[in-house]
Amino acid sequence: MTARHGVSIVRWSDRTASVEAGPAALLAAYHLRTEAEKGEPVADVDGLPDRYRAEISDPATAFVGDVVLMALNGDTAVGCLVVTSPADGRAEIKRLWTDPAFRGRGIASGLLDAALAHAAERGLGTVGLSVWKWRTGAIALYERLGFGVTESWDERDQLVCMERAV
Repeated sequence: MTARHGVSIVRWSDRTASVEAGPAALLAAYHLRTEAEKGEPVADVDGLPDRYRAEISDPATAFVGDVVLMALNGDTAVGCLVVTSPADGRAEIKRLWTDPAFRGRGIASGLLDAALAHAAERGLGTVGLSVWKWRTGAIALYERLGFGVTESWDERDQLVCMERAV
């Protein structure tokens, strides 16, 4: 889809990408870091809640009907993002993660641009996302890309809901 600093953004499919090139390791890093930031660190994937372990062990099933975008540096997965199936003209962006060794190269912006392009191709009117309030860098990125804070659709404490028109 796009290329930035030698990184390409592709749509992942369990039928076309090997397990090693898939999102499992990135999703594991995302969930482990999130639990630690929430003050609930776990030693490894086995300590994560069932719903997160399911995403890591079988992303094709966990995200059936959704679109998983991957940032690849050669054959190495260095970033991921999930765009949920549309409902009522709206999709949600989830699980945006860039390998820390590859941050600062525009990968997250590239993934978000590809997600917004996907939503536009589908004729969606709005894309939403939720982000923990302490992830100020991510919030600043979302704001630069036109997302604004909106009324929460999620009751979890410290979660900021944002959306933008496509």
